[in-house]
Amino acid sequence: MSKLLAVGTVAFDAIETPFGKTDKILGGSGTFVGLASSLFDIPVGIVSVVGGDFPKAHLDMMNSKGINTEGVEVIEEGKTFFWSGVYHNDMNSRDTLVTELNVLENFEPVVPESFKDASIVMLGNLHPATQMSVLDQLNGTPKLVVLDTMNFWMDSALEDLHKVLKRVDVITINDEEARQLSGEYSLLNAAKKIHEMGPKYVVIKKGEHGALLFNDHNMFFAPALPLASVFDPTGAGDTFAGGFCGYLAKTEDISFANMKNAIIYGSNLASFCVEKFGTERMESLNFQEVENRLQAFRDLTQFDIKLS
Repeated sequence: MSKLLAVGTVAFDAIETPFGKTDKILGGSGTFVGLASSLFDIPVGIVSVVGGDFPKAHLDMMNSKGINTEGVEVIEEGKTFFWSGVYHNDMNSRDTLVTELNVLENFEPVVPESFKDASIVMLGNLHPATQMSVLDQLNGTPKLVVLDTMNFWMDSALEDLHKVLKRVDVITINDEEARQLSGEYSLLNAAKKIHEMGPKYVVIKKGEHGALLFNDHNMFFAPALPLASVFDPTGAGDTFAGGFCGYLAKTEDISFANMKNAIIYGSNLASFCVEKFGTERMESLNFQEVENRLQAFRDLTQFDIKLS
């Protein structure tokens, strides 16, 4: 199995949805990626930063699941990154109420020596220059570099984003972001344009409508499992990425055929994440539950039809 290095936020969220409201709870892209990928029983390390207000119990919880937090810097005199938002009734759109960068504002990631040889690197949604600094610290070239980004960086740091895209193998973005980055409305044409920017594989997330995987002339679609209720979609995309990377690290196979399976695992884990607020569901999830739900995904997509 391969080592997985995840770089992203470890944060506090305060969330309101049609199903309820929370005070500050554990969140952050690095947290969700770490929790999802740890289910595959692989070496996982997180690089992030928190303030002195961050409970040690959260780090202990991650350590108990086999997540190495040596790369999580604690700035005792600082405050942890905080985000607050309200989701609309359709759960696909939200309004941001508060964003406090706090210690994240001057974050300079330091990759631990024990993870500088990671085979798979997941660059969470951070400034592209920060993502590049992580790649510069690694020993050699990883087997696979996966990058997540968002429209904020396309608006404010596009030049740096184009630089880091030349150094990654996979990009994961949603459909709106794919259209903005490429200037193309058709997702097929958008993927082609993004391929030309550097990534060999383009993963376009479509929320409750599943995900698309593109590689040259190959294309694959994975549905999202229909759920009776969605409590909190906040960490779903990062959980998807953690499942995707965790499966590839476990199997040590980065072929297009195996990435199809990784997409299914990512969608599978994301379907659990949204069932509770914050990280609650992911903290209690076990791999047997994951495998049981895989059968539901298989039943959803499998069909037998005669072709002439």
